[in-house]
Amino acid sequence: QVQLLESGGGLVRAGGSLSLFCAATGRTLSSFGMAWFRQAPGKNREFVAAISRSDRTDYPDFARGRFTISRDNAKNTVSLEMNSLRPEDTAVYYCAADPKRLVSTSRSVVEYEYWGQGTQVTVSS
Repeated sequence: QVQLLESGGGLVRAGGSLSLFCAATGRTLSSFGMAWFRQAPGKNREFVAAISRSDRTDYPDFARGRFTISRDNAKNTVSLEMNSLRPEDTAVYYCAADPKRLVSTSRSVVEYEYWGQGTQVTVSS
């Protein structure tokens, strides 16, 4: 069992930056593939970034070049650095952990077993 807690959300102007953090208790995050998803009001939860156990990363088109996912095993955290933020990036951002995959990552919500409570990111125009 692992518990995930996101932090770092907030209000930022378009073009600005934010860093989100996911801290884990219960198990070490190096044992998991990790990902960030987001969900805007009235929309499905959407894949944002993933990092495998071997630090292979994956991003959808809207995030590539603007967002960076990384892990700090010593601190047992995963981060999401977001730059050049847009109003359409406004959503609740969730951290998720996949205990199964060894090398690859997944973009599917159903592949992630553990979830945090989410942190709100609001980008004003």
